[in-house]
Amino acid sequence: MSLRQYARDLGMGVRFAMTGGREGWVRTALTAVGVGIGVALLLLTTAIPRMLDARSDRELARQDFSFSATDRPKADDTVVVAATDTWWHDKNIRGRLLDPEGPKAPLPPGLNRFPAEGEMLVSPALRDLLASPGARLLRERLPYKITGTIGESGLVGPRELSYYAGAEDLKPRAGGARTNRLTHFGQTQPWQGKDDPVLLLLTTVVFVTLLLPVAVFVAAAVRFGGERRDRRLAALRLVGADGRTTRRIAAGEALAGAVLGLLVGAVLFLAGRHLAPLVEIRGESFFPSYVTPSPVLVALVVVAVPVCAVLVTLFAMRTVVVEPLGVVRAASTGRRRLWWRLLLPLSGLAMLWPMLDQGRVHGDFNQFLVIGGVLLLLVGVTALLPWLVEWGVLRLGSGPLSWQLAVRRLQLSGDMAARTVNGIAVAVAGAIALQMLFAGVQDQYVKDTGHDPTRAQIEVDLTDRTDLTSATEAFARTEGVRASVGLATTHLGDKALEPASYLDLVVGDCAALRELARLPSCHDGDMFTVNSPGDSGAFDRRMRESLLRPGRPAWIDPRFVGGPGLAVPLRLPAALPHAAFRADSLMHSVNGLLITPSALPAAAGPALSSRVFLRLDSSVPDAREYVRNTAARVDPVSDVLAWAPTTTDGGFASLRTGLFIGATCVLALIGASLLVAQLEQLRERRRLLSVLVAFGTRRRTLGLSVLWQAAVPIALGVALASVVGLALGAVLLRMTATPVRVDWPSVLSLTGVGAAMVAAVTLLSLPPLLRLTRPEGLRAE
Repeated sequence: MSLRQYARDLGMGVRFAMTGGREGWVRTALTAVGVGIGVALLLLTTAIPRMLDARSDRELARQDFSFSATDRPKADDTVVVAATDTWWHDKNIRGRLLDPEGPKAPLPPGLNRFPAEGEMLVSPALRDLLASPGARLLRERLPYKITGTIGESGLVGPRELSYYAGAEDLKPRAGGARTNRLTHFGQTQPWQGKDDPVLLLLTTVVFVTLLLPVAVFVAAAVRFGGERRDRRLAALRLVGADGRTTRRIAAGEALAGAVLGLLVGAVLFLAGRHLAPLVEIRGESFFPSYVTPSPVLVALVVVAVPVCAVLVTLFAMRTVVVEPLGVVRAASTGRRRLWWRLLLPLSGLAMLWPMLDQGRVHGDFNQFLVIGGVLLLLVGVTALLPWLVEWGVLRLGSGPLSWQLAVRRLQLSGDMAARTVNGIAVAVAGAIALQMLFAGVQDQYVKDTGHDPTRAQIEVDLTDRTDLTSATEAFARTEGVRASVGLATTHLGDKALEPASYLDLVVGDCAALRELARLPSCHDGDMFTVNSPGDSGAFDRRMRESLLRPGRPAWIDPRFVGGPGLAVPLRLPAALPHAAFRADSLMHSVNGLLITPSALPAAAGPALSSRVFLRLDSSVPDAREYVRNTAARVDPVSDVLAWAPTTTDGGFASLRTGLFIGATCVLALIGASLLVAQLEQLRERRRLLSVLVAFGTRRRTLGLSVLWQAAVPIALGVALASVVGLALGAVLLRMTATPVRVDWPSVLSLTGVGAAMVAAVTLLSLPPLLRLTRPEGLRAE
């Protein structure tokens, strides 16, 4: 057959879809909406990497941290920047104090001028927050006059809370922490670290499992209205069209719906892109410019969706015989074969098998094998589900009338039920595998901080220009604070220059030192040796014996070649009592000397790093906010840290956030696909439903039948997805050399999501069901 004839038949199908009357328009609209939703989600999902990269690039462009802050001299092109980040309840606020030191001082991105002392430039979101009635404490903490806003180039997201305030006489702090002298903003030398193979594996699996359900749904959407269309094609046989021609015309109709779906998807994507600033997920917000998929992936979607529509339709028409007087479906004449369907998941396992127990030590995982193996395993769900639905519904017994109506419908149209549930099953299988993988490897990325939140809830790190005693007293007077403990730390060496041994030195009053160790007795001027359980080795013991020799001097803050140091001598007393380290100490490790304030030489004060530990009164709702206000008043550049038992790796947390965003979109797609498919099935059966009502069938019975009709395939699909998901999760865990364990709460929660979707789709389809079962549905023209 010539290409021209093929194109003419496809074109005829396109004309039927666009000019085929109300039935054709409705069918084309359903296909366009279904494909459009899928295309929009495909574009959004493929844009997620760029969204995260764009935020990262913005963050790098405004970076103001430098280890060489104290080595750079003051000049007319330098600016001193002090970090004053804070929190307002559960929202982080990025703050900076700026002190330009010359006319050529660099401006941070997003600013067109430096704020004067007492003024600040704020992000639009922070401006709105400060203007809200409930932000009184935050306004007290930021007592600056708002004189402008930060431009988009200086923000990582439209809902970011950020400000730049003017200051004078800022001094860089040793080590470049919190306060820095800069000649430019932004990172000039990107970090060249080795990629984590497990994180790369997680990223690959996340995108495969997010994209595949969308592709499955798009393939199912092009078959919306297939039964009625196939019956209408019988009329073409009456005017002389052969079977191949009718199949090509059917493919043309699907092609028209797919092309319209591309347009609908583009409109939905652009609308979602425009609304992106209104959405905040886990504290992350995005400018519309971030939501830009890769041009290569866009071109792939534009080409793949129409081609998929044609191929899926031609493949589905293989089992349909269109005759001049009707349609015969071959699906009911023979049982589906299982053996070839098992080949897909088994082939996927075979591709992943060589990478078992590879872990991190054997380099990166083979991306092609990972993608191919995961794809085959998940696609195997779509191949096995029709067989499972057919096998399952044939064995369902008798029951109420609603049950019998649903079962009979499933027995007659198991293909459509399987197509509808395929996307859900693939999504659930992928989600179970991902949950197992994330739960299995999170111990490698979630580390113990050593902090005990029952002992203290807040730690305030002070700068070297803040008096520890007055700060401790100020916090003790703060509303919501039950106890305030001030401690200062530095190092103690056995020599003034290049010490061979050095230990910790902690300074505090007797009450504060008792928070670290059990003291035999304590008076101002006393000293005590101490060591935590982790510092009991032979090496640590030799360091203590060589340095802490009674009657001999030691040096506070010894000097190192190329580094600062005071080297203040400290005369050790003839007797040094030992203090037993507390298991619940405020510091998780101390190996050296505890001394009270009067025993410290006055010249050693600048060498100390001061911290205040706070225990809060849980009955005061805004205790943390009062503490942050006191910290901003006592030391604007102090660092207020909320204690938590664990901390999470940034890359792992970012990937988990991307997964949450993508999973939210895919769940929305699944719900929409179920509803659209359910409405399409009701439309196909409206006359049959009207006949049943006319013969006395109660609408409640029909509603229950719709519920069973959705619940049975989903239950079978979730059961199959659970088996495949557990198998895939176990293999992925073995690949990362992680013990295999099942995250049962996640499996059960995903099952609950499936049940909730059935209930939601049933409720949303009841109004159309009641409308379609009116007696007017029996009319025919």
